[in-house]
Amino acid sequence: MREAWLSLCCEAVHLLCVEHHQQLYPWALLPFRKSSPPKVITFDELMAATRNLSNWTLAHEIAVNANFCIKHEDYPQNSFAGTVKQIVHKAFWDHLESELNEDPPEYEHAIKLFEEIKEILLSFLTPGANRIHNQICEVLDTDLIRQQAEHNAVDIPGLANYIINTMGKLCAPIRDNDIKQLKATDNIVELLRQIFRVLDLMKMDMANYTIKSLRPYLWHNLVDYERTKFQEILEETPSALNLTTEWIKESIEDELSSISDGSSSSPGADCSSKPIISPTLVLNNGYLKLLQWDYCKTIPETLITDEVRLQELREKLNQLKVIACVSLITNNMVGAAIVDVPDFADQLKRISFPLLEGMNKKSFDLKEALNAIGVQICSAVNKSLSERGLPTLSEEMQSNLMGQIAHIVEKNNPVCSLIDKRIQLFMRSLLALPSFQKCMPTMPGGLSVIQTEMEFLGSQYASIVNFNKKVYGPFYANILRKLLFPEAAMEKTEAETPSN
Repeated sequence: MREAWLSLCCEAVHLLCVEHHQQLYPWALLPFRKSSPPKVITFDELMAATRNLSNWTLAHEIAVNANFCIKHEDYPQNSFAGTVKQIVHKAFWDHLESELNEDPPEYEHAIKLFEEIKEILLSFLTPGANRIHNQICEVLDTDLIRQQAEHNAVDIPGLANYIINTMGKLCAPIRDNDIKQLKATDNIVELLRQIFRVLDLMKMDMANYTIKSLRPYLWHNLVDYERTKFQEILEETPSALNLTTEWIKESIEDELSSISDGSSSSPGADCSSKPIISPTLVLNNGYLKLLQWDYCKTIPETLITDEVRLQELREKLNQLKVIACVSLITNNMVGAAIVDVPDFADQLKRISFPLLEGMNKKSFDLKEALNAIGVQICSAVNKSLSERGLPTLSEEMQSNLMGQIAHIVEKNNPVCSLIDKRIQLFMRSLLALPSFQKCMPTMPGGLSVIQTEMEFLGSQYASIVNFNKKVYGPFYANILRKLLFPEAAMEKTEAETPSN
């Protein structure tokens, strides 16, 4: 019962999201992408899997993203779609105006609009609001309005006034000003057009209220709900774990390679014994790879719901990595000049963050940004030295400092590689902590300048990973069992297969 109610709520919100053009899940047909083996599926199977996937991703987004809401979006004014919409809408309302101006007036289209308005108003009512429900049905009774139209006795201004007053009773306080503007509109066709505009806003408000009400309940039931929904997707589309399996397989291969390299460097190591690999370590290494993932590639299916958050984490970590590199280079080259400046690390961040804004965009010129950072850091150091009555940096020292900072952009830069390893070490240590433990691991050397930001991002990352393990742990366990212990998995399969 609870599961059915939750699915119904998600589907209702989903329909409202679609109606407001929200592209919530661009991956909505992921199980049927070209990477999957060819499979003939029926339309009903396709729709069932897509509906499950939509509810699954929507429920996750509502629960974990406190800022998730539906916003009114329209096409850009000069776009082709926007122009077509404007032309079609103008033609409709012009036609309605011409019908109402006929002698006698033609009311059929207006009656259909009143019928639609009635249905929208009724959709806003809560169960038990019988009095206002009956009143709306009575006043906007389309059969009665048609009878009045036959005798040219339809009071359209009176009906519009009733609709506006009813909207005023049902709308959120934020729409009070819109209701006032409706009351000040004299032209009946323009008034009807504006009524529909405000009703659209009210539907959006209702959807956001539903989302807000649903969030606490979703959060308490999300693990079981997501696991159940994903199982349903897997039953509809058996290939829905292909990318996840490949992701775990790559992590196992990386771990085997690491063990092999360690064994070859140890003279007394026994190369004949089969290496023992920790499933937890394999999984954690896989999660770490997501921080350097090429998001042009499709992410593992079990991480789809957090793809955007993981991508944002990767982008912020890349920015922090550059700042840590700049700090390490600056301290190594002119550390003596800034040792007595306690807030220099904050100055460095104030210089760097704005210049590195948008560094993950293809159009971003990192080398140019690093040159600008180098110039401003030299200026800040010289200003600090002058204020303390000390000689400023020589031209050669400034040139060397700016050159070292500019070289961060080069592939395999030693400073960049070092900082990257230390960020990975911190994140690895974070994943090794029990999920209930709130304290942070020790910050590796060279990262103190970004410690606050690293701990904040680290807590977000650990939260995503720990929740993902809770939901998809059983699926990961099956995959790891097959990849790490194929003989045992085969024996289990044979034991479960009934003999003829």
